[in-house]
Amino acid sequence: MIKLLIKAFVKDYEKTGDKKVRERYCVLGGAAGAVCNLILFGIKLAIGIAMNSIAVMSDAFNNLSDMGSCFVAVIGAKMAGRRPDREHPFGHGRIEYISSLIVAFMIMLVGFELLKTSFDKIRNPEEMTFSVTMIIILAASLLVKFWMFCAYRYIGRTINSTVMLATAKDSINDVISTSAVIIATVIGNFLPFKIDGIVGLVVAVYIMIGGFNLAKDTIDLLLGTKPSDELIKSIGGEVMRHREIVGMHDLIVHDYGPGRVFASVHAEVPDNADIVQAHEIIDRIERDVMDKMGVVLVIHMDPITVDNEFVNGLKQMVMETAAEIEPSCSIHDFRITDGEDRINVIFDIIMPDVFDPKSRESKVGELKKRVAEKDGRLCLVVTIDEVYA
Repeated sequence: MIKLLIKAFVKDYEKTGDKKVRERYCVLGGAAGAVCNLILFGIKLAIGIAMNSIAVMSDAFNNLSDMGSCFVAVIGAKMAGRRPDREHPFGHGRIEYISSLIVAFMIMLVGFELLKTSFDKIRNPEEMTFSVTMIIILAASLLVKFWMFCAYRYIGRTINSTVMLATAKDSINDVISTSAVIIATVIGNFLPFKIDGIVGLVVAVYIMIGGFNLAKDTIDLLLGTKPSDELIKSIGGEVMRHREIVGMHDLIVHDYGPGRVFASVHAEVPDNADIVQAHEIIDRIERDVMDKMGVVLVIHMDPITVDNEFVNGLKQMVMETAAEIEPSCSIHDFRITDGEDRINVIFDIIMPDVFDPKSRESKVGELKKRVAEKDGRLCLVVTIDEVYA
């Protein structure tokens, strides 16, 4: 059904990389979700009041918060689609992440309010009216929420939208919480004591945990996380498919929101290559990455020696020695300055599994010592690189 709605209301829906099309997807998802959540809120609130069930009313207000989340998603999508300006040259895409954070805070706030109400219900239990018809209606509402989950997930994956995927998570959480309310209400009808307040408490805690996890994931995006393995592999494959490029390193990716990804990488070329030809290849790679992945890539060219037996043998020895000290390390930008009594061996080293700066320095010191023991003329000039991808 969501595909039919997309075809009917989203113009040029196939062009998911277009900012305006992404905005239309988000508006459609937000509007459909707001209508569904408003209907569910009204139905569940009426049932909760009729049955005098705090658990059902808690679930109803959870749907009301979801409706607010839909409006936040729509507003966030529209603001994120604004053009770059002088103050924000990279665009406003991260507003979408901020929207997700607002949704998370709204979820936690609703959960906290329901938590207080549930505690009051536990201290002052009230008789609950059981109705099979109302239970059936509640069960039917699960189908609506599950459809919303599928719709949000489809839209989120199609346009790579964090706020839509966050709303999808919230919807599936609602399916679980409503199922728990229904099961507990039915079971509670046959028990000699009241469990309505306890169930409301559990649902409230579940809602708060969901909001907290959503906030954590969104804050990670705002702080800056490691790019996906898929993106790293795609960029690396595009760079290395050209035989003129003999290696790459120092890939850094900056995410300014969906469709606003910037990256840089060092590409190694033979030091005897034609510089004009190498530059043309690098320009072609940058254009291809932009066309295929929508990533603005800047490539720094590193010339390296590839046909000198002495340098290659020296590099192999240093790499093997470094691997004995730290198996996860890698070396790049390897070069030498030769002299009669002293040979400066210059390179960068990456140790992705060693995060303590002192440990890194210690391992580099050990590497210098072992290499000097093998050949006293060798003096290592080592730069420790950070890992960004």
